[in-house]
Amino acid sequence: MPKKVDPRQRRALIADALMRVAADQGLEAVSLRHVATAAGVSAGMVQHYFRTKDEMMTFALAVVRDRTQARITDAVTALGTEPSPRQLLRTMIAALLPLDEQSRDDARVALAFLAYTAVRPAAATALRDDTTQLTAHITSLLPGPHGDDAATGLLALMEGLGIHLLGGHYPPERALRALDHHLDLIFAPSGYPGEQGP
Repeated sequence: MPKKVDPRQRRALIADALMRVAADQGLEAVSLRHVATAAGVSAGMVQHYFRTKDEMMTFALAVVRDRTQARITDAVTALGTEPSPRQLLRTMIAALLPLDEQSRDDARVALAFLAYTAVRPAAATALRDDTTQLTAHITSLLPGPHGDDAATGLLALMEGLGIHLLGGHYPPERALRALDHHLDLIFAPSGYPGEQGP
């Protein structure tokens, strides 16, 4: 009698291999053959779950999105029931920065996906939707009448810090100091008491 295979378990195995290839070699190295080798299965088995490279890329981004959301949720929950807007923003953005091994792996995949979609606009829909939602949420936490502009600038700062962290241009401590300085500039005139610092 043939052994029954759990499709979810097999998909998880292939997904884990996909993320390892993407993190170690970059998304441009992701192929059915490379993922199959990393998973220890046939290329045909991988193709059963992912028919095209675009499907694999989109799935990799979804995995990164889920991991990132879990990091943000854990970090925000640790703040307690009533964090200030500044504390909430600082915690969220710090959770999005590549400050440890897992978040660096995820950030490399996200950055490679961004480059991949630059010449494939149709594949960028999920990324654009995420950016729109994140910008709206950050805007809701910012003081003053120009929260949308400040949110756009804050996201640009976060992306820039992330790229420099991935390139090893400076250590996490310096990135967090820059983030704190920028948040101080945003919140200083707002009248929030004691909002300077983490």
